[in-house]
Amino acid sequence: MPDLSSDRIRVIVGDITTLDVDAIVTAANEALVGGHGVDGAVHRAAGPGLFEECRTLGYCPEGEARITQGHRLPAKHIIHTVGPVWEGGDFGEAALLASCYRESLQLAETHDLSTIAFPCIATGSHEYPAEEACDVAVHTVRGWLANHKLPAEVIFCCYEESDSVLYRGRLASLSA
Repeated sequence: MPDLSSDRIRVIVGDITTLDVDAIVTAANEALVGGHGVDGAVHRAAGPGLFEECRTLGYCPEGEARITQGHRLPAKHIIHTVGPVWEGGDFGEAALLASCYRESLQLAETHDLSTIAFPCIATGSHEYPAEEACDVAVHTVRGWLANHKLPAEVIFCCYEESDSVLYRGRLASLSA
């Protein structure tokens, strides 16, 4: 039986806060209070209701995820996940990053969400190398999709064209 998981994955370049999907994922900090990069943009676009809802969730450790409403975003939900800080690759960073994707996908499945969009988790201020992060993301998402019906579509929403080239190339190499 052919692996059709790649048929359920798209790569786009854009602003994740503008996507009309069931859930967007944000690369959150452990306190879930907004920060820099994607998470700051998500909090600003979603409005103060997101901050108030996040305050009820408490702490979120690296590799885990939490879900909230989308508030002022077109997305119905926001999945907050805390990526690892890059320490050179010998401190379990890949396992923690893979867990971010699996936990986010599990929340999407649990909440019966069909479409989910991911940013490039941990590649900003956490300094995870883009190529290695792409490999973890694509491998983890494809593995999940091969064994689960939901989400029906996963979008890798890259803010930079250079990141989209990495994701498209990695997906193409696995589909060949």
